[in-house]
Amino acid sequence: MTGPRALPVMYIPKHFAETRLHVLHQLIRKRPLSTLVTLSSGGLNANHIPLYLSDEPAPFGTLRGHVARANPVWKDLAADVEALAIFHGPQVYVTPSWYPTKAETGQVVPTWNYAVVHAWGLLRIIDDASWLQVQLEALTAQNEAGRPNPWSLKEAPQEFIEDLVKKVVGLEIGTTRLCGKWKLSQNQPPENRAGVVRGLRGEGTTDALEMASLIEGIEP
Repeated sequence: MTGPRALPVMYIPKHFAETRLHVLHQLIRKRPLSTLVTLSSGGLNANHIPLYLSDEPAPFGTLRGHVARANPVWKDLAADVEALAIFHGPQVYVTPSWYPTKAETGQVVPTWNYAVVHAWGLLRIIDDASWLQVQLEALTAQNEAGRPNPWSLKEAPQEFIEDLVKKVVGLEIGTTRLCGKWKLSQNQPPENRAGVVRGLRGEGTTDALEMASLIEGIEP
């Protein structure tokens, strides 16, 4: 006799686990473009869809988005099988040349640092014009916030928006589980982490600078 089927998980060594809910939500809001994995009649399907996170219901919240009506993902969907939305934070290649211990032992290899959130939940299809307009307004407002001249849907002709809404279908995921992996060189000694930070700041890319800040925030 077999036991209950285990829920799918991401491999996370304990020192890479990020469990603080507000931190996971922060990444989702900062990087809302998800890789949405669903099960169709032909097998696994992946789409890249920006999702808006609502805090309700607690504790995990709800993810909402939309796809083109021509996208088969909303028609070909296995019932009662959870979808997986993957949100990607900063990611960087880490060269062993940044490790001071390279000169001491030579026992170093390259790696990849990254932050990622996985969100699971049943996917609900919503084909409702009013719901879609609210969702579009919320997603747009979130991503326009902080810009010098934030754009809103109200700036476009209503007839134009109504025509566009007819061409999309809404998606909603009531999130049942969230899982975070922050691989930030936690398995390296402090001098190597400091070397990684210096190297990343020297590279100066957006992801490199964000990763450097995350590493600096590791509690000793």
